[in-house]
Amino acid sequence: MAAAFGPACFLIAVAVLPLFCRGFPATLTLERGFPLDHRVELARLVHRDRVRHGRFLQSSGGVIDYQVQGTFDPFEVGLYYTKVQLGSPPREFHVQIDTGSDVLWVSCSSCNGCPESSGLRIPLSFFDPMSSSTASPVSCSDQRCSIGIQSSDSGCSTRNNMCSYTFQYGDGSGTSGYYISDLMSFDTIIGNSMTSNATAHIVFGCSTTQTGDLTKSDRAVDGIFGFGQQGLSVISQLASQGIAPKAFSHCLRGDGDGGGILVLGEIVEPNIVYTPLVPSQPHYNLNLQSISVNGQALPIDPAVFATTSRQGTIVDSGTTLAYLTDEAYNPFISAITVAVSQSARVVLSKGNQCYLISSSANDVFPQVSLNFEGGASLLLGPQDYLLQQTSIDGAAVWCMGFQKIQGQPITILGDIVLKNKIFVYDLAGQRIGWANYDCSMSVNVSTAISTGRDDYINTGDLSHGISIKVSTPLKLIAWSWVASIIHVIISGIFRRL
Repeated sequence: MAAAFGPACFLIAVAVLPLFCRGFPATLTLERGFPLDHRVELARLVHRDRVRHGRFLQSSGGVIDYQVQGTFDPFEVGLYYTKVQLGSPPREFHVQIDTGSDVLWVSCSSCNGCPESSGLRIPLSFFDPMSSSTASPVSCSDQRCSIGIQSSDSGCSTRNNMCSYTFQYGDGSGTSGYYISDLMSFDTIIGNSMTSNATAHIVFGCSTTQTGDLTKSDRAVDGIFGFGQQGLSVISQLASQGIAPKAFSHCLRGDGDGGGILVLGEIVEPNIVYTPLVPSQPHYNLNLQSISVNGQALPIDPAVFATTSRQGTIVDSGTTLAYLTDEAYNPFISAITVAVSQSARVVLSKGNQCYLISSSANDVFPQVSLNFEGGASLLLGPQDYLLQQTSIDGAAVWCMGFQKIQGQPITILGDIVLKNKIFVYDLAGQRIGWANYDCSMSVNVSTAISTGRDDYINTGDLSHGISIKVSTPLKLIAWSWVASIIHVIISGIFRRL
């Protein structure tokens, strides 16, 4: 999302985020609520995504892993969140993970409108700067404030000389507050044991006002953890201190067991293909050049996908489905319908394009290819663009997971496309890569920052007695580094329509 997450998409509980600092790893634990008793119709997913997309245009320009539980189901609606520890002594805060914003902010003790309870069944906390011995406000003259001003992530209050922020979203919600410099604490891992002794100084937001949907308790968390590219993002701050590589990766499982991996670092896999990020964009924009169905390019003007200030193709793990403009959606639907005309019957379900089939979807529906700059193609099987919604007289109803976006000339690739694949966000190299992958498997993670050397860590599942293995001899590099691995539990907060 543009500056903060909106109403929730897939709720992911994650097991562990390991960080490696000066020869030892550290962890951040991620969690999630996991009710199993409701399902959400396609129309509600579309509504949730559209609210989120309205926010895009509001923005200025040794490793441990846990047993993965839960299930991936695109009809479940939730949010990604993790726990961070801030201050001295450290206090724990649940924060929503957002790849579309930059700033980490949490609700402060003086907050007006901040919810005090959460439907996610998590305790809510308020950060009190006066209770932390290491907290200090960031002044307008601080260089870190200037970095935020350049990206419109901060402003300056002439009344009290404090570096401040105000984020307003397309659905009318918003938050404002001021910036604090304090310690973020991590659980460090030595061998197979864990001890808490790693910290890093970061700047984060202290929210004093929240409005709109942010005040609601049903999906309330303590704040937002931005995974964007700008200078005030935690990723950028840790990288600038030589603590972390400027990269993160994820691999979301799409099978019935659910789960996945989120990595602060770069997953290494030989089949990954890369395409450049569009420079100077607030989101993760890519140059999509064409779409093919069964190997045939669709008659779509490439200008439809070109990136401008209000147009382009965005990779967004906070969006449930995928979205195309009119000019791309209509040829896409037509090509799929022609390809399955002998084996499927077209049906409409509450305005959604659906297909009634009596055999396996993999035997009926064609392969789709999204073709990007540099020759990188994202290959989609039927489960990557269709959702099985129900059945009629023993025949399965599959509905399009690609939707027509309303009033915005942007293409958005959400979780339905991203699942069952490694995605690497190489911010230092300004590129994104992907590869098909079994996300229930362990991964190799590069720990190199800028030494010209690649060290690798292989993740295992300690909860199943699998030991951590170092793929190559682990060399201590000249400065600290981070290679964080998160095993994700995908779940949802459900609501009936």
